[in-house]
Amino acid sequence: MKALVLLALGLMPCTGAAAGQGPLEDGAASPEIPAFVDRLDSLRKSANIPGLSVAVVQDQAVVLALGLGYADVERRTPATADTPYDIASVTKPLSAVVALRLAEEGVLDLDRPMADYSAWAEFCTDFSRQPSLFARGLECQPPIHTLRHLLSHTATATPGERFSYNPVLYSWASRPIMAAAGVPFSALVERHVFAPAGMTRSARKHRDLPLPEDLAMQLAPPHRLGASGEIERAPVPSPQGDGAAGGVVASVLDLARFDIALDQGLLLSAESREAMMAPSRSSNGEALPYGLGWSVQEYRGHTLVWHSGWWEDAYSALYLKIPALELSFIVLANSEGVWWDNPLDQAEVQRSEFAQAFLEAFVEDAPHSGAELEPAR
Repeated sequence: MKALVLLALGLMPCTGAAAGQGPLEDGAASPEIPAFVDRLDSLRKSANIPGLSVAVVQDQAVVLALGLGYADVERRTPATADTPYDIASVTKPLSAVVALRLAEEGVLDLDRPMADYSAWAEFCTDFSRQPSLFARGLECQPPIHTLRHLLSHTATATPGERFSYNPVLYSWASRPIMAAAGVPFSALVERHVFAPAGMTRSARKHRDLPLPEDLAMQLAPPHRLGASGEIERAPVPSPQGDGAAGGVVASVLDLARFDIALDQGLLLSAESREAMMAPSRSSNGEALPYGLGWSVQEYRGHTLVWHSGWWEDAYSALYLKIPALELSFIVLANSEGVWWDNPLDQAEVQRSEFAQAFLEAFVEDAPHSGAELEPAR
């Protein structure tokens, strides 16, 4: 089944259209939109995704918002653009906004050793001795790691020299942020992200902070492919601490609000926004495929900034921006079907079939078309 809304200007109330109907507003979308939506639905089905919600933002306005399939298979609840999902690691760009906002206010120094803010040295030593994949290569002496190293995933080996995606260390970044601000991290996200962006259908959650009851009732439950080959309800992911790597529930329309607020300068200065979306650089000037809270790479002469999200057997997400075109694509799912096996030491959004569908539909006529996807240089 398909519920579709096409929005021409700004953020408008989301209502549904019956399967097979055209746009709710004549002229709101280009002729390519129906084919794009059909391709997304085909990808959803082939990936065994019960419910998918998608938004496209262009020139700081929502031009497409839709739900495909079911948010809740058992209850036959349709997915819509207002359906809330656990967005997993797509939380990271929101957390980076908090850090950069506090840096703008002089509350936080991204380049000050974290040991000055928190018990980093003790944690680093303990974690480096664990068998975790994310503890490999972590060097704790001398204790020179900074918040910038954690937010750019350059904390392993010699800090700042190479990229290796590390959600455990990124999560720990909330500790020095809370220590500097003297406020719980979830409260900082509410203050510096949700409120100014008008994200009324979003919330933080962790072990000591349950979702508001109304949002919890509307949350798309996680699903997985069962042993019988049928889609089934999956266990809810275990609650975690008040970390920076995850812990946000949101709808695609709320993430579209975040996208617009970010580009309009309501969350950060233009200078900070550019810094978070620029590739980090090693000491020899090599561009690394991650900025502050965003993966960064090149596509046909355009810089792509993006983040994926994945909870195994539960949720997946993709948030992709093309700043030069003022164009963004957001997709949330109630299974792991959007996720692809992305290398920890590379940024390869081209491996996502959903990203490819979007790029082919919206960037086909962009300058330098015909070039191949390339790593950041």
